[in-house]
Amino acid sequence: MSSNPLRSLSPRSVLPALAVLLVLGAGAAAHANRPVPFGDRVVDPGGADASPVGAQSLDAGALEFKVGPGLEAYDRGTGQHLWSYRREGATALHTAMVGENAVVVWDDGMVTSVHPSDHSVRWHRSVPGLADWLRADGEPGAADRTDTQKRDTALKRAAAALQPGIEEEPWVAVVTPSLTMGFRERDGDLRFNSRPATGCSYDPLRAVHTANAMLVPRTCTGTTGASHPLPGGISGFQLSGHGWQLNAGPDVQLRQIDAHRVSIEDGPIIGSRVFDTTEGSPETACGSPAEPFAAVSPTCSK
Repeated sequence: MSSNPLRSLSPRSVLPALAVLLVLGAGAAAHANRPVPFGDRVVDPGGADASPVGAQSLDAGALEFKVGPGLEAYDRGTGQHLWSYRREGATALHTAMVGENAVVVWDDGMVTSVHPSDHSVRWHRSVPGLADWLRADGEPGAADRTDTQKRDTALKRAAAALQPGIEEEPWVAVVTPSLTMGFRERDGDLRFNSRPATGCSYDPLRAVHTANAMLVPRTCTGTTGASHPLPGGISGFQLSGHGWQLNAGPDVQLRQIDAHRVSIEDGPIIGSRVFDTTEGSPETACGSPAEPFAAVSPTCSK
């Protein structure tokens, strides 16, 4: 008996195949219509509809970046708008070059790394408490601020929160009053996180960074078990996770001197000193009794 290769399929045999096709079709449609992760969207020239909240001249070759509502890239020479990177429902507040990439702080507490040459998104990290601090909700006088004042506060805080470093390799610290987190730039890997002691808080607005470290003052309002006021101080962080805890008064002011030194101004009683973030210790003044034992040898003019 010869077989018939062109025999027709019965309705019963068609149903399983049809069910498989329907499932595959539904899966493809769901994949095509699924939400873009983190609301990412790259817009070509002409579709930007940009009204940037601030311009930042960054060392990004021929590019100039502006922020708000997204990361807007312009040709530095001609002013031509090249591309926009947006996140649905979020507004970009500040960006900084970290190595060869632009790291962006968003008003919803997200931090993103973008590669400028092909505007590809490399990683996203959410920082707990960052969005609340940027909005300043619940703080004294916050309810009476105008929209412009709220925007200016958010911009100032976003710039203070982002502290980049380039040694041991490019990395970025993100500072909030209740949490500091450090990320390796090449892959967004979390390298350290730190919360201040109970009754204390970090002050991002007084934080500074050098090429290899970030220093942030901490203020304390709580007391010890013996009812003594908790001391304030300065917390230092490096990519490797090795850092320092320095004694300081509540009103200490930090200022970056160069790639590896920070001036610490601590008032008339404690005085001033220079901290070397490479050596991890204060410099010793020329002629000081401690000079022979100094971790950082002073440079003295003859």
